[in-house]
Amino acid sequence: MKLCIALDLPTKKQNLALLEQIKEHNNLWIKVGFRSYIRDGKELIEQIKSINPSFKIFLDLKLYDIPNTMADASEEIATLGVDMFNVHASSGKRAMQSVMERLKSLKNRPLVLAVTALTSFNNEEFQEVYSTPIETKATQFAKDAYESGLDGVVCSAFESLGIKNSTSKNFVTLTPGIRPFGEDAGDQQRVATIDVAKQELVDFIVVGRPIYKSSEPAKKVATILEELSTRIMH
Repeated sequence: MKLCIALDLPTKKQNLALLEQIKEHNNLWIKVGFRSYIRDGKELIEQIKSINPSFKIFLDLKLYDIPNTMADASEEIATLGVDMFNVHASSGKRAMQSVMERLKSLKNRPLVLAVTALTSFNNEEFQEVYSTPIETKATQFAKDAYESGLDGVVCSAFESLGIKNSTSKNFVTLTPGIRPFGEDAGDQQRVATIDVAKQELVDFIVVGRPIYKSSEPAKKVATILEELSTRIMH
């Protein structure tokens, strides 16, 4: 299981200062979302890599558009030097297939994940939009992504194992809304601890607030990595 840190602070200066505090940890994944990328653009990607070249970048823009536009955008994203990005599974199989077809000639393409159900949804809210329970629809979205050739999905920890059972154990699951040791859930609905993520065979956990709101972010990262390592060994 790998740790992905959400870079969601209000300014680029704060985001880079956080990375400076945790740069001693190699091979971390860094999630760059809407606010950070819209504000700071490609330059932020380059600055993250300059702080520690081993940092891997997940560009979290959740592409959702017509197939050709998604394929065009994916091709441009691949030139940025990021290691992973995502699309919405609800864009449909044709759109997802178009993305993968466009990227197939690249020697070192980024991983491509599909968002199933946002972790801010509770089941009632989700059914208002999709007319189907979260678990059922998330699994169907994951199957669509798997059959379209994507590398994995973004889902809640509670859906990870079921998705792997319905697709492949090698199909990647990345789970936002992780509160490693039961911290406050904030605006997330379906949050989970490291224990739950491990039981559900999650591949990537995304942690934001518990790290960047800590008075000692580097120590918090070290504690999480130690917990991940210990549980992997068991």
